[in-house]
This record gives sequence, C-alpha cells and structure tokens, in this order.
Amino acid sequence: MTQPQTARIALNRPLRRLFDYLMPDHLKLTPGQRVKVPFGRQTLTGLVVQTGVQPPDGITLKPVLEALEPWPALQDNTVKLLSWASDYYQHPLGECLFTALPPALRRGRPAQQKQDEHWCTTTADLALPGNAHRQVALFNTIKASPGISSSALVQSGYSRAQIRALEQKQLIIQGGESTAHTQAAEDTLPAPVLSEAQQKAAAELPANTNRFSATLLFGITGSGKTELYLHYLKTHLSGEEQALVLVPEINLTPQTLARFRRYFGNRIQVWHSALNDAERLATWLKIRNGEPVILIGTRSAVLLPFTDLRTIIVDEEHDNSYKQGEGFRYSGRDVAVYRAHLNQCPVILGSATPSLESWHNARQGKYGLVQLQERAGNAKPPELTLLDIRSRPLEAGLSRPTLNAIKETLSRGEQALVFVNRRGFAPVVMCFDCGHIEECPRCDTRLTFHRKDRAMRCHHCDFQMAASHTCPKCKSENFKPVGQGTERTEDTLAEQFPDTPIIRVDRDSTQRKGSIQAILKKVNSGDPCILVGTQMLAKGHDFPNVTLVAVVNADGGLFSVDFRAPEQMIQTLLQVSGRAGRGEKPGTVLIQTCHSDHPLLTALCNGDYTAIADQLLAERESGQLPPFRAMAILRAEADTMQSSLQLLDTLNPMTKVPGVETWGPLPAVIARKADRHRAQLVLVSDSRKHLNHLLTGLCQHLDQTKLSGSTKWVVDVDPQETG
Repeated sequence: MTQPQTARIALNRPLRRLFDYLMPDHLKLTPGQRVKVPFGRQTLTGLVVQTGVQPPDGITLKPVLEALEPWPALQDNTVKLLSWASDYYQHPLGECLFTALPPALRRGRPAQQKQDEHWCTTTADLALPGNAHRQVALFNTIKASPGISSSALVQSGYSRAQIRALEQKQLIIQGGESTAHTQAAEDTLPAPVLSEAQQKAAAELPANTNRFSATLLFGITGSGKTELYLHYLKTHLSGEEQALVLVPEINLTPQTLARFRRYFGNRIQVWHSALNDAERLATWLKIRNGEPVILIGTRSAVLLPFTDLRTIIVDEEHDNSYKQGEGFRYSGRDVAVYRAHLNQCPVILGSATPSLESWHNARQGKYGLVQLQERAGNAKPPELTLLDIRSRPLEAGLSRPTLNAIKETLSRGEQALVFVNRRGFAPVVMCFDCGHIEECPRCDTRLTFHRKDRAMRCHHCDFQMAASHTCPKCKSENFKPVGQGTERTEDTLAEQFPDTPIIRVDRDSTQRKGSIQAILKKVNSGDPCILVGTQMLAKGHDFPNVTLVAVVNADGGLFSVDFRAPEQMIQTLLQVSGRAGRGEKPGTVLIQTCHSDHPLLTALCNGDYTAIADQLLAERESGQLPPFRAMAILRAEADTMQSSLQLLDTLNPMTKVPGVETWGPLPAVIARKADRHRAQLVLVSDSRKHLNHLLTGLCQHLDQTKLSGSTKWVVDVDPQETG
C-alpha cells in the first residue's frame, strides 16, 4: 500500500505556522499553487509551500479539497523572496505569500479576467450638455481610436461610469478591437536624446541585465533621472522581457506615467491601491503569464510573481513611503535589492537625496555609484538663502521679505511655491485667557483646526468634532487658532494677492479622484499662480514656471527625538527646493528659520548633499546607530500603559544576550493613540544575524504566551520611525 502524499499549506492568517493536508490521488500539486482546504468549519484558500512532507505521528490529516488552477500562482523565485521577507521582517509566512496575490485571488476567485469591452462611436449626433467636458473628451477619444478597450480608457483617466453614460445615450456601441490601438506600442518614441552629462552617467550604469548589480544613481533635482531610466530601458530591455519601476506614490506623479507611456505604449502597466479588483487581477495575470510588461507601481509591486524580470528601478529610493507602516512591515526598496539578487538582474536606486543607508553602501563599495550633478538643458540649480525670522513680524508665518519675493515673482509672470508641512488651518487652538489647548480625547496630541468645514481633527486617529468659538473650559471668546497650516497660509496669500490663483496641494485638497491631475494641469499652463502645499509637492513634480520656493518653517527636524529627523528634514528641504528653476528661468529658494546659524542649515545652502550625508553618517557612527548597527523595535499596545510596559518587561531578560543592546522599555513618543497605550523596546546589534535569531525566539515565545485580548505586539525591523 502506497503512503499517501502530504502537502504543507500556507493560509492567509496571522499564524506563524503552516498546515499539513493529505493530497488526494487525483491531485498533483506543486509549490505556489492555490488550493481549497477545510479549516475548522470554514473552507479557505491556501497556497502550497511544500509537497512530500512527513506529517507528525498520531494526527489524522484532512484532504485538500481542490486545486484552483493546474499551474502555480507563485513561482519558485517569488516563494523564495517572500520566505526570505517573512524571516527577515518576522512576519507570518502565510500573510506574506498572500500579499503577492490580488484581492480577488486571495478570496478564491478564478484566475481569469472578464473579456474586455471595445468601443466605437455611433452615427448619432453628439448632443451633450455644455458642462459635460469629460464625456465629450471621451467621445472624441473613442472616435479617434475605434475599437479602444474599456481598460485602456480607464488607464487614460476616464471612468467606467462615463463610458456607460455614453453607451446609454447611444453615442457609443461595442465593436471590434482596434488594430491601431493594439499596435500602439509599435508607434512609440525612440530612446530620448541625452545630454553630455547624462550620456556619461548612462555609460556607467550596468550593461548586463543577466547579472545582479546594485547601483545608486545620485542625480540632483532636475538632472533628468527619468530620461536616464527611459534611455536605459529602451537600450537594455528586449521586447520580450519584464521590468519594474517603483515609485513612492503613483497618483502624485501622472507626468512620469504619461512620459513612460509615450516611450513604451501598451507595455506600461500600473499597480497601486486605487485600482479596483478587476484592474488588479488583469495586471497580475499579465505579469504572471510572462507578458513583456513594464510595471510602474508602489511598494507592493515588488512582491508580484514576475516570470522574466530583467531590470528593477527604484525612483526616489530615500522616500519613507517604501516602508510599510503596519502589518507586514517590509521595505519595498530593500526587498527590491534582494529580488534583483534572486533574479540575477540589475537594480538602480535613484534619488537627489539618497538615504544614508544607500549612501553608506555606495561609500563601502557594496553599491555602484553613478553621479549626475548637472541639471538638464540650460537649467541651473536654485540659489538657496536662509531668512532669519527671529524678531520679525509674521503674517500667518510669512515674513515681509518672503511676501515681497512672491510679489516680484508674480510681477514677472512666474509662479511661486510656498511649502508648509502642516495641513489644516492651524495646528493648535488655544484660549488666551486660561491657556486651555484643545486636545484629542483619544490620543496624546492636539487637534488641528480645519476652518473650511469648521472642524477640529486628529491627524493620528481621525477623531473629529465641531470647532467652538468659545473656550470649553472658561467660556472665554479669546479662543484662537495658533500656528499655521496650509489652509491658513492659503487664506493669507489670498488676502495679499487677491488677483492671483492660490492652489493648495495637501491630503485634504487631493482626496477626489483626478484632483491632482486637475491641479497639475492648472500649474503647467504656466500662468502666474501660488502653490501652497505639504510634502506632496516635493515628490518629483516638474513645474517649469516655478522660480521661487518659500519654506515657511525649516526648524521642525532640528530638535526631534527621532535620530532620523535631521536626515528627513534635509531631504525634504532639498527635494522641495528642487521644484524651483527647472525651466529656462533661474530659481530662488527662501528658507525661513529661527536657527540660521545651525550647521546643518548652513551646509544645506551650499547645496552639497554629499557633505551633509557624510556629516550625518559620522554622527550615526559615533552614536553606533543604523546603518552601522542593525535595529529592531518591539512595540506593545494595550488598554493601559501598565499592561504594555508589563509585557515588554517580561521580555527584557530574554534580550540580555551577547552582542545585543536593549533600550527601554519606554512609552512611545505619542504614548496614547486611538485610546491604545503604546510602549516599545529597542534592540540594536552589530550582527544582523544575531538580532534576527533573537527576534525569532521572542516571536515564538510571544506566540505561545496567553495574552489578554486587548494586548497586541508587533516587531518592526529596520524602523523608519523610532518614536
């Protein structure tokens, strides 16, 4: 009698273990395949991790019910990648593996997409209201490309509701697929023409796409890194191979997406959280089936099951958006480097302000270093000036020299950008009689006043309440907003420049779909205007007519408890400064500060990021902080601070091992968030291997420890925020 075969299955559950099931004789399973299995009273979707395993004695196994496809959803190299990530970031393997599947496949839906619809215009007269601009544009697009598909129209910025509206009005009907459209990729532009400096940088990038290499492309803002990416892919990627371009936030960079489509046409696909389930499944199938896709996506795109990945590009590699902040806390940038190693292909990390980790790796020779220190075309780097605002009268945070500079810029027909790294009207509302400050009832933080809808909001837990005109404590009417946010700056500028459009760009003003595209269209018209915004404005935008950047307050990162704050402050200031003078006209940057003699800010004005990065690295080395030592944080949260600290106190003795140093446990900087009390234990070590081994033991111990239902814990490896 033959021994029944056994399969080890991963489930999408927060459990640090796999489950053994019998393989029925009629099923031939391979690792990476999706299956249906019984789990208690439920039937769940699982992923085969291993076959032919020896199950424990004395246990009766349940059989696998069915295979959902005859082929593996995740191939061997993707399973290896996610197994490594599970071990490195100390997260359950089942949840890690399922992040490589689109939501529809996680729920057990068939791995096939619906047939795409194709559209042609009818002979009916175009009778649409005068304000239906998008529907008119959609009609004209279909008329120009008969047979264009719904998915292509959606990728071009139209909605399925607009398509249905035209169909109901009998202005369009379903028709055959357009030959012109399917061949669009063949009508793309050749590789962009590079400047002399760009050609030199291009020659230093790795030419062999069949061998692993990691290269840091350090190019100042406006130097043309995107042209270099396009040239590299056009030159080195064949028409049958796949490539991945990671970007921090794809919805904020429609200009970049449009440029890639001009050069690669239909090969360009996108991956981000705003796609619906059908769009994600369609893109996933193209990648898994080996179509020659060039995928532009956010961090989770690096986990997808590519079959012939030959190049990885990580744009703005320093950006914190690459680090997942909850659940599976991986770094998209670091996983991209390991993925390139597994796939034996090059990875290019591009930034004008490289992270200290990448800069250190380049200095140590672990990464190649390619520098691009000239702006493209005739553009010159902006002139940076520190404006000391001590003892100066301010109007909503703006000094008179700053307002005068904005006025002069507008009088020349140019545009100005005002950077305020706080959204809302004011970060604090305070009573000037009794001193009361309105705080969040659920967090140890203050409520931000949003004047537009007369609301007080917490930007940590989303609590909100109606704003009051009087102090809730002493009933005084001397209850005023203090400090400045983007709304307040917008109002002040509107008063100062009543005839100039003021365009605010922050999370509140860009919530609606297509809003960022509409904003960029206004700015790119070139007409005089003032942009007011947060860090969203620092992310890779190209505004040719912006010649002045004014930073309202540059001092936020100088005195933070987080050791990464100075690095992040300098990166943000240089990135936002880089929006000035990207066209033919020279740019100026005014940085308002109360600490104009601070060495970091004076170094910033010299515009030499390498000197600043080396200085910060020297400080990190003297303090034995990352990247010179590995770091992880064990975070706990519970209904009381005592419970959180108590859990970490019980673990503290287990961390006293050679080669590992512990700090804490201590309350987090924001100790109470959404009525949860948070504490943390910081672990640092010279040996990443020793630290990983210790974390594995701690996680196993915590898994086996019965905790109260309200107490939660999480491990954060290579944390980007230590508060």
